[in-house]
Amino acid sequence: MNDRLTRLFRAAIVLVVAVIAAIVGWVVFYDIPATLTDLLGILLVIGTVLIALQVGRKLATSAFPSYDVAEVAVEGPISREGGKAPIPGRGSGLPADDIVEQIDAAADDENAEALLLKLNTPGGEVLPSDDIRRAAADFDGPTIAYATDVCASGGYWIASGCDELWSHDASIVGSIGVIGSSVNASELADKLGVSYERFAAGKYKDAGNALKEPTDDEREYLQGLIDDYYDDFIERVAEGRDMDPEAVRDTEARVYLGDEAHELGLVDSLGTRDDVEDRLAELLDRDEVSIEGFTPELGLAERLRGGVETAAYAFGAGLASSVDVDDGFSFRF
Repeated sequence: MNDRLTRLFRAAIVLVVAVIAAIVGWVVFYDIPATLTDLLGILLVIGTVLIALQVGRKLATSAFPSYDVAEVAVEGPISREGGKAPIPGRGSGLPADDIVEQIDAAADDENAEALLLKLNTPGGEVLPSDDIRRAAADFDGPTIAYATDVCASGGYWIASGCDELWSHDASIVGSIGVIGSSVNASELADKLGVSYERFAAGKYKDAGNALKEPTDDEREYLQGLIDDYYDDFIERVAEGRDMDPEAVRDTEARVYLGDEAHELGLVDSLGTRDDVEDRLAELLDRDEVSIEGFTPELGLAERLRGGVETAAYAFGAGLASSVDVDDGFSFRF
């Protein structure tokens, strides 16, 4: 069904619903109750029609959808909580679980025949990144990851779960590596007269604690965890990109501009947003596609709460942002 015919059908549904609502409203609110004033009856009829128009639009959109591609954005640092940027309003992203929920919603939507994953992220936490990658990989239909400004580290991990990765020639792509970090404040603690007393069961339970100097065994243990994550990252990328694992390892976690990433096989194609849409149309055997953005619906209270949380986090950013409160050690893509 072409777009013009779809619009006509949708307009017809809205009109029919509005007429029915006007008749019902007139009878129920104006014609039958003899005690109501004419003005009140007319106002109630108008209110009924306005509500019915909203319902009619939703019914029309559901019956004759105008899209065949779902778009989900992954923007800002990837984390379980989301929205916690050092500067409020800049660099913050949705919680990973919300992104997964939108991908799942697209997968359940019969109208969404393809998935476009828009990536503009420097990476982030390991498991949330993998949750998003798995959701994209499970989508039943063509999936294209499109890198805008940055598709690095955890963002590239996510892209490896899609059928194709596109980018601009000047996009920043890569950083296939893992980092584990801990602040070592043991000397500062000594100067301040702060002592560390260990109460733990298990030799490595407090490995990476910021208040003590790590032993050689602890450093080897923590590096081993990083190496395991890195090997898994290499394997996932090599499998998803159909590349030789050694070629992926040879990147040594570098970032590349899009054109060089394309030459190395890290990107399938270079192009603009229009080029990506043309590719989606080709994959769906259409002349053109219509894209619907899938985003979580946030109420006023949630928006206000998110703004307050982001502002509060800004005051505590810095030293505490890189330290895990339990053992002082954190893993990130």
